[in-house]
Amino acid sequence: MSVSGNRTKTQNQVRIIGGQWRGRKLAFVPVDGLRPTGDRIRETLFNWLDPYITGARCADLFAGSGALGLEALSRGAEHCDFVDCESAALAHVRNHLRAFEALGRSSCHSVSTQQFLQVAGAPYDVVFIDPPFRLQLVETICAALVQKQLLREDALVYVEMGATEPPPGVPSTWSLYREKVSGGVVYRLFRVYRTENSY
Repeated sequence: MSVSGNRTKTQNQVRIIGGQWRGRKLAFVPVDGLRPTGDRIRETLFNWLDPYITGARCADLFAGSGALGLEALSRGAEHCDFVDCESAALAHVRNHLRAFEALGRSSCHSVSTQQFLQVAGAPYDVVFIDPPFRLQLVETICAALVQKQLLREDALVYVEMGATEPPPGVPSTWSLYREKVSGGVVYRLFRVYRTENSY
Protein backbone atom coordinates (compact mmCIF):
# COMPACT_ATOMS: atom_id res chain seq x y z
CA MET A 1 0.00 0.00 0.00
CA SER A 2 1.42 3.37 -0.96
CA VAL A 3 1.66 5.97 1.75
CA SER A 4 -0.44 9.04 1.05
CA GLY A 5 1.13 12.47 1.29
CA ASN A 6 -1.95 13.57 3.23
CA ARG A 7 -1.00 11.66 6.36
CA THR A 8 -0.35 13.70 9.47
CA LYS A 9 2.89 13.64 11.42
CA THR A 10 1.30 11.41 14.05
CA GLN A 11 0.21 8.90 11.41
CA ASN A 12 3.77 8.76 10.03
CA GLN A 13 4.89 6.91 13.13
CA VAL A 14 5.01 3.35 14.39
CA ARG A 15 6.06 2.16 17.82
CA ILE A 16 8.30 -0.59 19.10
CA ILE A 17 6.12 -3.05 20.93
CA GLY A 18 8.55 -5.16 22.93
CA GLY A 19 12.01 -5.39 24.43
CA GLN A 20 14.32 -2.72 25.81
CA TRP A 21 12.89 0.05 23.59
CA ARG A 22 9.27 -0.86 24.11
CA GLY A 23 6.93 2.08 23.50
CA ARG A 24 9.51 4.18 21.64
CA LYS A 25 8.06 5.82 18.55
CA LEU A 26 9.63 5.62 15.10
CA ALA A 27 9.00 8.41 12.62
CA PHE A 28 9.22 7.51 8.95
CA VAL A 29 9.23 9.29 5.60
CA PRO A 30 5.99 8.74 3.63
CA VAL A 31 7.67 7.64 0.39
CA ASP A 32 5.71 5.78 -2.27
CA GLY A 33 5.23 2.12 -1.43
CA LEU A 34 6.28 2.42 2.22
CA ARG A 35 3.92 0.30 4.30
CA PRO A 36 5.22 -0.31 7.82
CA THR A 37 4.25 -3.67 9.28
CA GLY A 38 1.42 -3.02 11.75
CA ASP A 39 1.57 -3.54 15.49
CA ARG A 40 -0.64 -6.64 15.53
CA ILE A 41 1.33 -8.38 12.82
CA ARG A 42 4.64 -7.53 14.48
CA GLU A 43 3.38 -8.76 17.82
CA THR A 44 2.40 -12.11 16.30
CA LEU A 45 5.62 -12.37 14.30
CA PHE A 46 7.84 -11.72 17.29
CA ASN A 47 5.88 -14.18 19.40
CA TRP A 48 6.85 -16.73 16.74
CA LEU A 49 10.46 -15.53 16.79
CA ASP A 50 10.76 -15.23 20.57
CA PRO A 51 12.75 -18.47 21.12
CA TYR A 52 15.22 -17.55 18.36
CA ILE A 53 15.76 -13.78 18.31
CA THR A 54 18.23 -13.34 21.20
CA GLY A 55 21.74 -13.20 19.76
CA ALA A 56 20.50 -13.53 16.18
CA ARG A 57 22.15 -11.94 13.18
CA CYS A 58 19.35 -10.32 11.13
CA ALA A 59 18.71 -8.59 7.82
CA ASP A 60 15.80 -6.20 7.16
CA LEU A 61 15.92 -6.29 3.37
CA PHE A 62 13.24 -3.72 2.50
CA ALA A 63 13.68 -1.74 5.68
CA GLY A 64 11.40 1.26 5.06
CA SER A 65 10.59 2.53 8.57
CA GLY A 66 13.01 -0.01 10.04
CA ALA A 67 10.26 -1.32 12.32
CA LEU A 68 11.09 -5.02 11.85
CA GLY A 69 14.84 -4.73 12.32
CA LEU A 70 14.55 -2.28 15.20
CA GLU A 71 12.03 -4.55 16.90
CA ALA A 72 14.52 -7.41 16.53
CA LEU A 73 17.34 -5.38 18.08
CA SER A 74 15.05 -4.23 20.89
CA ARG A 75 14.35 -7.88 21.69
CA GLY A 76 17.99 -8.92 21.85
CA ALA A 77 19.20 -9.58 18.30
CA GLU A 78 22.98 -9.24 18.08
CA HIS A 79 23.10 -7.37 14.75
CA CYS A 80 20.83 -6.17 11.95
CA ASP A 81 21.60 -4.99 8.42
CA PHE A 82 19.04 -2.45 7.21
CA VAL A 83 18.71 -2.28 3.43
CA ASP A 84 16.65 0.23 1.47
CA CYS A 85 17.18 2.10 -1.79
CA GLU A 86 15.28 5.14 -0.41
CA SER A 87 18.05 7.14 1.24
CA ALA A 88 15.60 9.43 3.06
CA ALA A 89 13.87 6.48 4.73
CA LEU A 90 17.21 4.93 5.67
CA ALA A 91 18.39 8.24 7.17
CA HIS A 92 15.47 8.05 9.62
CA VAL A 93 16.42 4.48 10.53
CA ARG A 94 20.00 5.59 11.17
CA ASN A 95 18.74 8.43 13.38
CA HIS A 96 16.74 5.95 15.46
CA LEU A 97 19.75 3.67 15.80
CA ARG A 98 21.84 6.61 16.98
CA ALA A 99 19.18 7.66 19.49
CA PHE A 100 19.00 4.08 20.82
CA GLU A 101 22.82 3.86 20.96
CA ALA A 102 22.65 0.87 18.63
CA LEU A 103 24.89 1.94 15.74
CA GLY A 104 27.45 -0.63 16.86
CA ARG A 105 24.90 -3.44 16.44
CA SER A 106 23.74 -2.44 12.97
CA SER A 107 24.65 -1.34 9.46
CA CYS A 108 22.60 0.70 6.98
CA HIS A 109 22.93 0.05 3.25
CA SER A 110 21.43 2.56 0.79
CA VAL A 111 21.23 0.20 -2.18
CA SER A 112 18.63 -2.13 -3.67
CA THR A 113 18.17 -5.46 -1.97
CA GLN A 114 19.39 -7.23 -5.09
CA GLN A 115 22.62 -5.21 -5.06
CA PHE A 116 23.15 -5.79 -1.36
CA LEU A 117 22.80 -9.56 -1.63
CA GLN A 118 25.57 -9.67 -4.23
CA VAL A 119 28.10 -8.35 -1.69
CA ALA A 120 26.67 -9.38 1.71
CA GLY A 121 29.06 -11.23 3.96
CA ALA A 122 28.27 -13.44 6.94
CA PRO A 123 25.08 -15.54 6.85
CA TYR A 124 21.94 -14.67 8.79
CA ASP A 125 19.78 -16.32 11.42
CA VAL A 126 16.66 -14.22 10.67
CA VAL A 127 15.77 -12.39 7.45
CA PHE A 128 12.80 -10.07 6.92
CA ILE A 129 11.42 -9.75 3.37
CA ASP A 130 8.65 -7.17 3.05
CA PRO A 131 8.87 -5.61 -0.44
CA PRO A 132 6.31 -3.32 -2.08
CA PHE A 133 3.34 -5.50 -3.00
CA ARG A 134 2.81 -6.80 -6.54
CA LEU A 135 6.39 -6.21 -7.69
CA GLN A 136 7.02 -9.96 -7.62
CA LEU A 137 10.37 -9.64 -5.87
CA VAL A 138 10.01 -12.32 -3.21
CA GLU A 139 11.04 -15.36 -5.25
CA THR A 140 14.08 -13.56 -6.70
CA ILE A 141 15.23 -12.51 -3.23
CA CYS A 142 14.70 -15.99 -1.76
CA ALA A 143 16.72 -17.51 -4.60
CA ALA A 144 19.56 -15.02 -4.08
CA LEU A 145 19.72 -15.78 -0.35
CA VAL A 146 20.27 -19.44 -1.17
CA GLN A 147 22.63 -18.94 -4.11
CA LYS A 148 24.85 -16.59 -2.10
CA GLN A 149 24.74 -18.93 0.94
CA LEU A 150 23.46 -16.15 3.18
CA LEU A 151 21.32 -18.32 5.46
CA ARG A 152 22.50 -20.43 8.35
CA GLU A 153 20.99 -23.86 8.77
CA ASP A 154 17.76 -23.50 10.78
CA ALA A 155 17.53 -19.82 9.77
CA LEU A 156 14.08 -18.22 9.73
CA VAL A 157 12.83 -16.13 6.80
CA TYR A 158 9.82 -13.84 7.20
CA VAL A 159 7.84 -12.96 4.06
CA GLU A 160 5.02 -10.40 3.95
CA MET A 161 2.81 -10.14 0.84
CA GLY A 162 -0.60 -9.01 -0.32
CA ALA A 163 -3.32 -11.49 0.60
CA THR A 164 -4.44 -11.78 -3.04
CA GLU A 165 -0.95 -12.63 -4.30
CA PRO A 166 -0.13 -16.29 -4.94
CA PRO A 167 2.20 -17.98 -2.44
CA PRO A 168 5.85 -17.49 -3.37
CA GLY A 169 7.95 -20.26 -4.80
CA VAL A 170 10.65 -20.94 -2.21
CA PRO A 171 13.59 -23.37 -2.15
CA SER A 172 12.66 -27.00 -1.57
CA THR A 173 14.78 -27.05 1.59
CA TRP A 174 12.52 -24.44 3.24
CA SER A 175 9.53 -25.45 5.32
CA LEU A 176 6.53 -23.24 6.11
CA TYR A 177 6.70 -22.78 9.87
CA ARG A 178 3.87 -20.28 10.48
CA GLU A 179 1.30 -18.47 8.33
CA LYS A 180 -1.46 -15.96 9.06
CA VAL A 181 -3.71 -13.48 7.23
CA SER A 182 -4.52 -10.04 8.60
CA GLY A 183 -6.74 -7.81 6.48
CA GLY A 184 -5.09 -7.49 3.08
CA VAL A 185 -1.80 -8.98 4.24
CA VAL A 186 -0.59 -12.57 4.41
CA TYR A 187 2.58 -13.18 6.38
CA ARG A 188 4.63 -16.34 6.52
CA LEU A 189 7.64 -17.59 8.43
CA PHE A 190 9.82 -20.21 6.76
CA ARG A 191 12.48 -22.39 8.37
CA VAL A 192 15.60 -23.30 6.42
CA TYR A 193 16.68 -26.91 6.93
CA ARG A 194 19.56 -26.98 4.47
CA THR A 195 21.28 -24.21 2.54
CA GLU A 196 22.25 -25.95 -0.70
CA ASN A 197 21.27 -24.32 -4.00
CA SER A 198 18.07 -26.33 -4.36
CA TYR A 199 14.58 -25.55 -5.60
